[in-house]
Amino acid sequence: MSALLSSIGGVSEILILIAIGYALTALGWFDDRASRIISKVVLQVALPAYMLVTITGKFTAHELLTLLPDLRFPVLSMAILFGVATGVARLLAVPVGRRGLFKSMFFNSNTVFIGLPVNMALFGAKSLPYVLVYYMANTTIFWTVGVYLIQGDGPRPAHLDLKQALGKVFSPPLLGFAVGIVLVLAHITLPTFLMADLTYVGNLTIPGSMFFIGIAMHQAGIRNIRLTKELVGICAGRFVIAPALMALLVAFAPVPMLMKQVFILQSAMPVMTNAPVVAKQYGADASTAAITVTATTLLAMVAIPVIMVLVQ
Repeated sequence: MSALLSSIGGVSEILILIAIGYALTALGWFDDRASRIISKVVLQVALPAYMLVTITGKFTAHELLTLLPDLRFPVLSMAILFGVATGVARLLAVPVGRRGLFKSMFFNSNTVFIGLPVNMALFGAKSLPYVLVYYMANTTIFWTVGVYLIQGDGPRPAHLDLKQALGKVFSPPLLGFAVGIVLVLAHITLPTFLMADLTYVGNLTIPGSMFFIGIAMHQAGIRNIRLTKELVGICAGRFVIAPALMALLVAFAPVPMLMKQVFILQSAMPVMTNAPVVAKQYGADASTAAITVTATTLLAMVAIPVIMVLVQ
């Protein structure tokens, strides 16, 4: 019961912030331009600062050096999910023009805008390295395999843009994480005033992320959600198949229980908010992607407490 209450409390924190972003958008305070600005501030400024402050303040060199081998769990999980997604797409007879988007949304998670706040609310700062390990795998796979699949739904032949993929993978959040690791390993302590500034900026991460999700949900339109077989398939992939698979992969692994819980939760996050942006860029079905992001984000608020109880 305590796990259920704790998870409901953590999800409630997230829902309130999303609701504020949604309401302010409805009032006309936020528009598409504001959404892009908030996204940039979070991903390129606040989150890197948050990573650096948390890594240097909460972890030892030994703890950080043991993390990299754990990448095998999310990578293996998403590789298997890709195969499952291909089978489910055929089973549901997903049209060719949406098949790549379906697969990408099936096996990629929203590890930052939803995953980070949820894990921080439920587990605190100690969960951050595990969140980042999953983020590294998820981001790499989305900006390579995921984008390639979405491109295939557009009017032009799909191709892998290695330069773009590397730019997205080696993003400011990951660089902030890397700098934090270097500082810890080198036993370098930044000046107090600089750490204070980084802390202030980093604290924008979670409310900014939630406002962004609220804006995106308002723009997609909750009323546009329709219960289709494709949406049911993606929801099954995100909230049933993905966490069940991850639970099997880590069940008997000699790793910390917190890592197992974080990985299972990260695997059960909603569809990535980048999916509609990429779909629009390459002429795929951006409206379906946006509606699916909104629907899975809402459903995640129900699924997360259930999953939390099961992983205790």
